[in-house]
Parts: sequence; C-alpha cells; structure tokens
Amino acid sequence: MKSFSSEIEIKHLVGVNWADRWQVYQRLKELDIPCSCEANQPLKVEISNPTAAVQLWGVIRRFTASRQDQILTLECCWQSHY
Repeated sequence: MKSFSSEIEIKHLVGVNWADRWQVYQRLKELDIPCSCEANQPLKVEISNPTAAVQLWGVIRRFTASRQDQILTLECCWQSHY
C-alpha cells in the first residue's frame, strides 16, 4: 500500500519569459524533472527533492541572469575552488 505522501503531486508554477519557456521545459526534461508546458499556460514543475530544486534554480538562472552575472558566478566558483 502506498503512503499518503507518495500520492501527493506538488507542482509549482514557474515564472519564466514566454520566449524562453520551451527551452527551459526541454532542459528540465533532459534532467528528468517532471514538468508540463501547455499552450498559453505557465510552465509547471514538480519539485520532489533538494537536487531538483537546485537544478531548477540553475536552469532558470541560465535564462534570467545577465551574461556579466554568469561570468562573475563562474569566476567566483573558480577562485573558491583553487
């Protein structure tokens, strides 16, 4: 018998630019994150664990952060690693 919590489906609406929505959807599918992208509807994403949440954040940031912000983030990561 399934537990009650495993039957609950939690979906979050993701506010992403309509022009970028399909690319975000495709990337989330590549990462095996359950999501749906229907015509004229916001992107819906199921977040079931912390890893999926971080992956969603990274994908969204790729499309919303400026190029300069992304460069600074990479430089910060490289400096902290070495």
